[in-house]
Amino acid sequence: MSIVSFGDTALRFATQEGERFETAREVRLHVDGVSSNAAAIASRLGAEAVWLSKLADTPLGRRAVAELHEHGLETEVTWAAPEAGRHGLKFHESGTPPRESRLFQDRADTALATVSPGDFPVGRVQEADAVFTTGSMAALSENAAETAGALLRSAPGLRAMDLDFYPGIWSGQTAHDTLEDLFDPVELLFASEDGAQAVFDRTGSPRELVHTIASDYDFSHVVLTRNEYGVVGYHDGVLHEQDAFETEATDSAGQHAALVGAVLQQLTDGASTDTALSHGAAAAALARTMTGPLPPIEPADVEALVQSASNR
Repeated sequence: MSIVSFGDTALRFATQEGERFETAREVRLHVDGVSSNAAAIASRLGAEAVWLSKLADTPLGRRAVAELHEHGLETEVTWAAPEAGRHGLKFHESGTPPRESRLFQDRADTALATVSPGDFPVGRVQEADAVFTTGSMAALSENAAETAGALLRSAPGLRAMDLDFYPGIWSGQTAHDTLEDLFDPVELLFASEDGAQAVFDRTGSPRELVHTIASDYDFSHVVLTRNEYGVVGYHDGVLHEQDAFETEATDSAGQHAALVGAVLQQLTDGASTDTALSHGAAAAALARTMTGPLPPIEPADVEALVQSASNR
């Protein structure tokens, strides 16, 4: 069950709870990208996963890769000279109601914006059981979007994409217009509920949303994440729903990538859609109990949470 993921990742600077960057004296630093972190979670849960990217050969780029290696993820990186592009950054401030959390993104002119298909080992893609990328990679440049499309079309295995939509990167309309050209080879689409509504300009219940998106774009699978409300899936005309597992929430930063990684790991292992979604929801619940966008989730904990729910 091999998974090849390719795309961008950023370094995320986060303040302590209750602090703003203008007054903060200390920050936490983590690698933060859905393509990298979902692959790391899949690897932690037992998949043979590799992450492909093009990064600036700088301390920041090497710091990001080092953290991914700490989680057991194999990486194949094309290193670019620092003057060819920088490493992307994110800045996160946690907010306690009524003050909202804020995320500032600084990802222009990164090394991955200069990528071409020749920068990636296409043989790894052609041998994988599943390939995965994100819409935010296509937001970086026309080169990045064309490369994502080329790699997806060359993949004989399951072709998956996460919409990974952030309003701070581009508008819903621009994202739709760019990604529409990439949707044709995609079989499995992951999206947050808010992101799907913005990019596809659709309203309605989650069940209606996944059915409409799958029908309009001919996806065989759609997985719609709803944070603390669980996940809704669509597979070949059948709707699937999985409630969220109740947990004490510490940090929601890693829940989406954890769900995506667990679902990919399960599907490549031959699991049914219902089983994959239950493991994804369990991984997301565990991620909410830990700090940071890449929590150290253990497979035994995921299995125990899934088993406890089935025994009720």
